[in-house]
Amino acid sequence: MRVVTEPPPSELTIDELAQRTGMTVRNIRAHQSRGLLPPPEVRGRTGFYGDEHVARIELIKELQADGFNLESIRRLVESAGGSSAEVLRFTREVRDAFEEEEPEIVTLSDLAERWGEHGDQSLLQRAIKLGLLRPLGEDRFEERSPRLARAGREISALGIPPKQSIQALERLHRHADGVARAYVELFLSAIWKPFDEAGRPPEEWPRVEESLARLRPLAAESLLAMFGLVMTERVEEAVGREIERLGKSDGRGRRSA
Repeated sequence: MRVVTEPPPSELTIDELAQRTGMTVRNIRAHQSRGLLPPPEVRGRTGFYGDEHVARIELIKELQADGFNLESIRRLVESAGGSSAEVLRFTREVRDAFEEEEPEIVTLSDLAERWGEHGDQSLLQRAIKLGLLRPLGEDRFEERSPRLARAGREISALGIPPKQSIQALERLHRHADGVARAYVELFLSAIWKPFDEAGRPPEEWPRVEESLARLRPLAAESLLAMFGLVMTERVEEAVGREIERLGKSDGRGRRSA
């Protein structure tokens, strides 16, 4: 009996590449015409694709899922240096380093019950814009940070309306974005730029990856420590003003008596 085996990865036809990657032949050809995929090795009248093509398509699909358009992906691929497999591994490690939480799936009815805002789509749209929720279709959503969701429920339990809670999260997002940008700029200027100017030597990739992976806990620890200092100052100022206001109010009451 003849045993049928799959062709080695370096010997894939375009139909087999499409089946392997879950992408249509039409899209593969379109990506080639845009310069997103290198040309196949042509033997006779047949083009053959290999591991690099598989890795490149996986990279394209993952970057598209993260919101990159095809032109941005093309520029990234052209400027990345190294193989697509290397870039794909780096992007996956970056995502793993910064996404510690496991998202949870919630429904529209779950959110309506939680927020108590039946029929009000404004909270939903604001949560999506903030990146707290990712639409999955059929009134289902991926809740990207269950920790923030739990904090929101605790805030609601204190009697704070959902609209005020989402306003606070919008302000928090702006400040967190500023902190993130500051640390990313540190990484780019002090670590990535010298690495890039050196031609991205392969032996230096592990050091760059480790530096970026360590950046998240360092940034989070610094942010938490700074928040503790600032929160103490703000509470002392606010409480001091209220005590002073109460003191003045009591003084007026005694004088009028």
